[in-house]
Amino acid sequence: MVNCFIFARGGSKGLPKKNIKMFHGSPLISHSIQLAKSASFIDRVFVSTDCQEIAQVASSHSVEVIQRPKELATDSSSEILSWKHAIQYVYNNYGVFDYFISLPATSPLRVESDVEACLNKLKNEQSDICIAVTESSHNPRFNMVSMQDDQKIQLLSDSNSITRRQDASVAYNITTVAYAALPEYILKTSNLLDGEVSAVKIPKNRAVDIDDIDDFRFAEHLFQQTKSV
Repeated sequence: MVNCFIFARGGSKGLPKKNIKMFHGSPLISHSIQLAKSASFIDRVFVSTDCQEIAQVASSHSVEVIQRPKELATDSSSEILSWKHAIQYVYNNYGVFDYFISLPATSPLRVESDVEACLNKLKNEQSDICIAVTESSHNPRFNMVSMQDDQKIQLLSDSNSITRRQDASVAYNITTVAYAALPEYILKTSNLLDGEVSAVKIPKNRAVDIDDIDDFRFAEHLFQQTKSV
């Protein structure tokens, strides 16, 4: 049994009401819901939210809503606590299940094969969690710095011997394309990366995570390009 969860808070400082902001004709969250419902390898879809407007959108897609407690929906709330809450809700109402998938609403450029690849890698490599990553445009071993209190900069890396980007080991960003995990692992851990972690590489043009209006406009542009091909 594979259950998919979409976690969407009502509050967002970077882009107010971003999860229900219209994105190419539909609320942003609808793109994640529709993909999850169309995927043959997903058995049930749930939306966890504290927001009535988001709940209404989810209900319009005939998706069950998990009412998220307000204390799990603040800017400082840990996402993993919402995951634990949702898993326990399903355990209590439907029983245990085999695999957990999270599809954040802020990643509308993913395709079904990205999600399936994460689930398959979780199963085949017997890991606790599989994350989606994409190659980073910046590398902490080459071109990233921190600024000190005296306004001087310092390399983030301890290594000063790397003078060309090509010589630095490849760095990857964790994306919000998909997370696939064992429910029992999520319930027992306090840090998602503490266990056996596997990863699937995703092209940059499908790995945009919408946090502010610039991300939103960029995602709209890329989405339009894929539809016009």
